[in-house]
Amino acid sequence: MKAIIYCRVSTEKEAQVSSLKRQRIELEELATKHGFEIHKTIEEQASGYDIERDGILEVLEILANEEADVLLIQDETRLGRGNTKIALFHQLTKLEVPVYAVSHHGVLTLSESDSMVLQIVGIVEEYQRKIHNIKIKRGMRRAVDKGYNPAANLSNQHLAQGRERKDFPIEEVVRLRSNNLTFEEIAATLRGMGFDVSKATVHRRYKEFVSLENKA
Repeated sequence: MKAIIYCRVSTEKEAQVSSLKRQRIELEELATKHGFEIHKTIEEQASGYDIERDGILEVLEILANEEADVLLIQDETRLGRGNTKIALFHQLTKLEVPVYAVSHHGVLTLSESDSMVLQIVGIVEEYQRKIHNIKIKRGMRRAVDKGYNPAANLSNQHLAQGRERKDFPIEEVVRLRSNNLTFEEIAATLRGMGFDVSKATVHRRYKEFVSLENKA
């Protein structure tokens, strides 16, 4: 399994900088202990209450793109503090990424109160997603009743070779991805629109699209 190491300190004081180095060394030892291959090490100096951190946003992007399988941190406070910590753990839970911590000598276990908050957030988000999908289905049905043909707007159909490619609106995938939805959430949204696609298919087609855009 590939691991991403995340180290954070709050200030640029010499003692904090030394702590950053110590975190990295301890996390490299943790990776070795569990047989993880280190994909990347990210270090930053920023407040744990701030969610707008370049380092942690890069961590989430790497994990969302499935370039790494597990996150290694010194302890839960290195990930974040207060509401920021809960929000980040919620994102990691959605991505189904296990978190290992030096403080736990392995898989990080959240406190009972933090776990309860995450469960509540998850329930609320699930109902929001259901409402969102219901609205999409209703809108799609109304559009079809008025003569709209979703297949007519699909692009790249001429690229299909061998096994039949599943058609779905890549433009919608790009739009949802720009809104920070995971590939699993995007696949669920497309299924709500009537497109029978998996997370893996959506991820692969998105990477193909990005690759073609970069070459253009």
